[in-house]
Amino acid sequence: MGFGYGFGIGFGMFEVMFLIMFFLVIGVFVVTIVRGISQWNKNNHSPRITAPVTIVSKRAHVSHHHHAGDHHHHHSSTSYYVTFQFGSGDRMELSLSGREYGILLEGDRGNLTFQGTRYLDFERV
Repeated sequence: MGFGYGFGIGFGMFEVMFLIMFFLVIGVFVVTIVRGISQWNKNNHSPRITAPVTIVSKRAHVSHHHHAGDHHHHHSSTSYYVTFQFGSGDRMELSLSGREYGILLEGDRGNLTFQGTRYLDFERV
């Protein structure tokens, strides 16, 4: 009349570890979704601001994704960021599309329009 080892009827170490990992992965997804919705909502309630800036840097971040299965598929995606400097010396890095990223140059001066952390437009002067 044994009940198995450790954690009760029918639960071995593998099952316990599987459940912990399952709930950990689900938790990460939930936190990521909640943060994204929260940031989206905060941006929507922020004022649209237009201010004179200088573009001080640009960077691109490439993420590689590997999909296992019958065939190994590799996919990469690129996120684009530009750092703007205000007259006060404060800086803000914003994410933007590859099309917008491609037409902006370091040293460009102009008017940045943004809403919270959302890039809206840059107009050179």
